[in-house]
Amino acid sequence: MLNADVVRHASHGTASLRKKNSPPNIILILTDDQGWADVGFNGSKDIPTPNLDRLAGEGIIFSNAYVSHPYCSPSRAGLLTGRYQARFGHDCNISKEGYEDETIGIPLNEVLISEALQEEGYRTGAIGKWHVGDHPSLQPPRQGFDHWFGFAAGAMNYWGRPNGPVRTIFRNDEEVPAEELHYLTDDFSQEAVDFIQEDPSAPFFIYLAYNAPHAPDQVTETYLDRTKHIEYGGRSVYAAMINAVDAGVGRIDSALTALGIKENTLIAFLSDNGGRITHADNRPFRGHKGMLFEGGIKVPCFMTYPAVIPSGKVYQQPISALDLYPTFLSVANSNNIKADLAGVDLMPFVLNESAGRPHDYLYWRSVGGFEYAVRFKDHKLYKSAYKEKTLLFDLNADPYERNDIAAQHPDMVGKLQQAYRTWDAENLAPGWLDPHRENVLLEEQRWREVRSRSQKNRKH
Repeated sequence: MLNADVVRHASHGTASLRKKNSPPNIILILTDDQGWADVGFNGSKDIPTPNLDRLAGEGIIFSNAYVSHPYCSPSRAGLLTGRYQARFGHDCNISKEGYEDETIGIPLNEVLISEALQEEGYRTGAIGKWHVGDHPSLQPPRQGFDHWFGFAAGAMNYWGRPNGPVRTIFRNDEEVPAEELHYLTDDFSQEAVDFIQEDPSAPFFIYLAYNAPHAPDQVTETYLDRTKHIEYGGRSVYAAMINAVDAGVGRIDSALTALGIKENTLIAFLSDNGGRITHADNRPFRGHKGMLFEGGIKVPCFMTYPAVIPSGKVYQQPISALDLYPTFLSVANSNNIKADLAGVDLMPFVLNESAGRPHDYLYWRSVGGFEYAVRFKDHKLYKSAYKEKTLLFDLNADPYERNDIAAQHPDMVGKLQQAYRTWDAENLAPGWLDPHRENVLLEEQRWREVRSRSQKNRKH
């Protein structure tokens, strides 16, 4: 019987190295719908990201980093819990009933990384977009965060103008008047700096979840002036929104340096899913946000921890966003790493103390199996609702998923289908309907009509 769980790794050498240092501060920076190629450290030539590129060069770039879902809320649920979100039925975006229904979102019995780090004495702050529970009982102050500044919904205008109870900026449980806000990306960056400066002597954890570069496309002239070389207007605005994030990360890095705590601060950066369908660049990978092709689930990612991680490293084996939870607990010298976490501690791999792959198997499920994918070593199976077929790729020979080899390798198809069924047997059905499912079905119908017309034209 195939083992659907990943193997966990331990390293006494890494643990002893880290125990020489006090527990590090941890900053988890998440962008929203950013394309894999939309940072300089992954090859972007048009979007200026000097601060992100410099930080990436000071640590380790994960060139093969995956998230656990191709769109926002489920991906964030996996990241924050360290578990496949399908294990607790969270593989859909938050439905419209979320504010009235406290069962829609990450359940309170799930232990978030914020709660685990609180137990280790960390100050915890959530800043930015939440989107894993609209109901007040599921928002950050009830999910292990000492401080919250942000909004609960999946999207928000960049000026902080309220539009309903979940599209309002809160500082803890108090609504922030719109006239006190400026440009949200800048506001979120400044809040992170203020949180760091409040008490730099105690270890802190910041979950900084920018809503940029998610729509709506809104940016200030300051950042737009830095991307005026991009002639395509939509791409120019999108790029400026990313540059605003980059500038904010630079201010945070400067604050850490000024306080003398940069060496003992771990920063992890990634996007919540593949780039949005408009203006983002996921090349050279196939697909985009919402799809289980590489372009929908592979994201820009790096980690820096100057006291421990050497600079200038690139790690090429596949990793998962689910690995960050156990990695954070490991560097915090925690002895309370739960057995049901899906990820692994990345530090032994980062420090060359453990050879091989962190994962043999990785899994993805959308809307209860409407679409799913399995990666086993270099083979990837994708049951695509859009294509109405099950595809198989050899990612070693064909990293850009150009050639479906399912017909030539039925045994591998059967093996990975069984692996998915074994893994999925431990999952729950979706706890609520995905608000985007209707759009997905409409898109599927549109493609069926296009294919039908194409087939008729070929016959004639």
